[in-house]
Amino acid sequence: MDIQDLQRDNIKQLKPYSTARAEFKGNAEIFLDANENPYGSPLPQAHNRYPDPIQAALKERIAQIKGIPPKHIFIGNGSDEAIDLIIRAFCEPKQDNIIIMTPTYGMYEVSAQLNNVEIKRVSLTPDFQLDLNNIAETINSNTKVVFICSPNNPTGNSIKKLDIETLLNNFQGLVVVDEAYINYSKQYSIINELTEYPNLVVLQTFSKAWGLAGLRIGMAFGSLPLIEILNKVKPPYNLSEVTQKLAVEALDNLPLINSWIKETVAERELLKDNLIKLDFVVNVYPSDANFLLVKFNDANAVYNYLLENGIIVRNRSSIEMCENTLRISIGTPQENEKLIACLTRYNVA
Repeated sequence: MDIQDLQRDNIKQLKPYSTARAEFKGNAEIFLDANENPYGSPLPQAHNRYPDPIQAALKERIAQIKGIPPKHIFIGNGSDEAIDLIIRAFCEPKQDNIIIMTPTYGMYEVSAQLNNVEIKRVSLTPDFQLDLNNIAETINSNTKVVFICSPNNPTGNSIKKLDIETLLNNFQGLVVVDEAYINYSKQYSIINELTEYPNLVVLQTFSKAWGLAGLRIGMAFGSLPLIEILNKVKPPYNLSEVTQKLAVEALDNLPLINSWIKETVAERELLKDNLIKLDFVVNVYPSDANFLLVKFNDANAVYNYLLENGIIVRNRSSIEMCENTLRISIGTPQENEKLIACLTRYNVA
């Protein structure tokens, strides 16, 4: 498969904007090339110079942790930017389509709508796995991208890797596996299969396990041609200097992150055990993420009760296959104890 042939014709002809920082190589003392303010910034630290447009230092640190060469890494303003750019670069508006597996993360659909690209929906099986036969019947000659969220949001379960590989072997388009919650999963990342499948794109993020949601840093891993296309269509300076530096600093704290992950997984299992004891809880679905999808006999009533007591969860009842469910993020041990205490009072009442 030639990824270059998958991109839109106008993207093939696109000459990306050439930044002053991208054109300059080497060392210098005086920078008079980018029309920056030479006096600095009205802040304790100067930020008057444009950031590295290719985020080289950050990619080097990510590469060391992931075992993926920097040239196979794209850094975006959150994973949402990578999702948008993939659709924009590979899907012709009013002609091509993407496939999403419902229920799933909502931004695949939003990005497709923004780019005027048709959305084909294939429901997951009752146990929230891929329906490969239905997917095969839905794919047509204009299907360019299939999005798979694993672990899935909002259901929390991991998608069987063998099913993803079956799709990769039989679909002549991009298969995007969104692994935003992979750090909490028992299942290994599919990132190690990148060399086997040129049409595989893996999305990961700093927003969950790394605790950097406010910095908006997403990663896409893929073949060299694919990463080159994403770099061609992205805004020139899509990640600020401050964000890049803070991310590099955060990557030096891997032991702390691993301890947080371990505690979150332990709290997830404890919370699940406590929730299932409540009479008004119908089901607590298996989760490989940092949240639980919980089915109640009256999710709206429980949601409102928690809100009245200062606890915010996510009501997913309006989503296909998630009727009467709340998505509950795993908090600290103290927060989880307060949640269970509150729900116990509701149960008694």
